[in-house]
Amino acid sequence: MKNKFNVKKYKDISKKANLNDKSNFREDLIEGRNAVIEALKSDNGKTIEQIFIAEGSISGSSKVIIAMAKEKNIVVKRVDRRKLDKISETGAHQGVIAQVTPYKYCEAEDILEYAKKKGEPPFIIVLDEIEDPHNFGSIIRTAEICGVHGIIVSKRRNVGITPAVYKSSAGAVEYMKICKVTNLNNIIEKLKKRNIWVYGADMNGQSYCFDVDFNGAVALVIGSEGRGISKSIKEKCDMLVKIPIYGNIASLNASVAGGILMYEILKQRVKSDKN
Repeated sequence: MKNKFNVKKYKDISKKANLNDKSNFREDLIEGRNAVIEALKSDNGKTIEQIFIAEGSISGSSKVIIAMAKEKNIVVKRVDRRKLDKISETGAHQGVIAQVTPYKYCEAEDILEYAKKKGEPPFIIVLDEIEDPHNFGSIIRTAEICGVHGIIVSKRRNVGITPAVYKSSAGAVEYMKICKVTNLNNIIEKLKKRNIWVYGADMNGQSYCFDVDFNGAVALVIGSEGRGISKSIKEKCDMLVKIPIYGNIASLNASVAGGILMYEILKQRVKSDKN
């Protein structure tokens, strides 16, 4: 079986890949079978340096990963599962971790150009201080499904593309353009100058989301569930929109709220295309 799949036997992998130094792999590891498969399928310029598979995991989707890696001449190494446990950030690597080149963020202009290339009005998500990697990953996953052209995040107080984000996004990171900026206020001003209407998700918004016309170029700002959107960014938004809440809990998880609003925007676009 090992010869068939050309899998290298584990020797002293800690010296070659420096797997004992977890700090070096915050943004250059992809964990979990589905996330690694999506990375292998993607054609976004990301380079997979090597793939580590735990001893005894050569079955099912692991075989698929090995076969795909072989087609792309990517080295696959079998290692002791305890090595993967040690470097894993998610704690749920499923016996598979890929080492890749660090995630390459795009520019805001790349997002606008992508929308133009598709012949669609820009649909952009702006994240204000989303620090939880699971929330970020879920937002990326929903955004990709809803046809969002790109996500803009702040370099300050916003989680980057970590292994936990990859796993939570179920591989959607590979298909989503993500831009990191120094100042969200400045980028919002630039979007508005490009005739993009900026909506902020806020529980005290002026209108319910289903009463707002989201057709046309849209940027949706989502804040953290703890603080929400910062005051300065609220003031930059053209309109604050809210989701009806009838329970006892005062607010929704950021990724859930973002998902509801993204689907409302998608619904309106689908209806508009049919008319």
